[in-house]
Amino acid sequence: MRPRPLQHSGLPTHRPLDALWQSRALAWVVLAGECLALVLTLAPGGRHSYWTYFALASLLIQWITLLSLGMLYVARERLRLRSPQVIARLALALLVANALLVSIAARAILGPSWIDEPGLSWGGLILRIGALATVVGLLGLAAFQNHWAARKAAVRAKQADLESLQARIRPHFLFNTLNTGAALVHRNPERAEQLLLDLADLFRAALAGPRDIPLEEELDLVRRYLDIEAMRFGERLRVEWELPAEIPRVRVPALSIQPLVENAIRHGVERIERGGRVEITLSETARHVLVRVRNALVLGDAPRPHSHGVGLSASQARIEALTGGVGSVETRTEGEHFVATVRLPKLSTAPRP
Repeated sequence: MRPRPLQHSGLPTHRPLDALWQSRALAWVVLAGECLALVLTLAPGGRHSYWTYFALASLLIQWITLLSLGMLYVARERLRLRSPQVIARLALALLVANALLVSIAARAILGPSWIDEPGLSWGGLILRIGALATVVGLLGLAAFQNHWAARKAAVRAKQADLESLQARIRPHFLFNTLNTGAALVHRNPERAEQLLLDLADLFRAALAGPRDIPLEEELDLVRRYLDIEAMRFGERLRVEWELPAEIPRVRVPALSIQPLVENAIRHGVERIERGGRVEITLSETARHVLVRVRNALVLGDAPRPHSHGVGLSASQARIEALTGGVGSVETRTEGEHFVATVRLPKLSTAPRP
């Protein structure tokens, strides 16, 4: 019986707005606000107290920027499916509206003479603040757009390099699978058919190009891969799954966990005469979903993580690149076992239908 068809989605794991919630980005926003306050303070205007003006300008600018970021953060789930152009226009509108709102609030609290600008009317001040917020917002959006375009270009270049590296692994698996299928054609044609169907699904996912898929779908690909290898290794391959009743609704780069399982077999089970066990465990923390792949090391080998080759490097780079450094792949040795742990951020939760 043919397995159910895989459903693919093109939703990216890491969207442009997600970069704003990182500590480095917030620090740059605060620093840029302080620089703007300093520029306004040093501009000609006949002020009596530069320190007072700088403190007031700094306070207002930080209130405006952080209030705008806070509103975008609250609305992040609704904006997740919006186009970058719509998000950019909304961010600019929020910045201008908050600039006017904070200015009105400051005047109501501090009185009509809250700003030290001789000869400047209230209407002129509002007009100046609105124009300044618009110009600063446009400059910020242009800078962020350039940053995001450069980041996507870097991810695409890295993806191309990783795919060329992974191409060295796939022929090894393909030839072994075809040999196994040929041996099963006469002895067990039903298993041979199932093997070829599973192989077709795996290579369909590989040839579909870079994208992210639900974690449940990635684990389904892992199961199909293990079913194929089980036909080749027989009793030498023992697989132990430890999964919750419901798979967390997070997304991962396609074929990012399967190479870790493939390496566990190639560098563990395949090189041990009596075979071995591959353990796949899924657990959760408050902020992450953890997928752990554990296998026995070959006795006498140096227990070094890089000995697991290209597949580990490819998975690590793809997950880090496509989650903006929030996700990761960590490796370590536990006695005579090698463990690869995939850490996925819960901010990549897929939208519920």
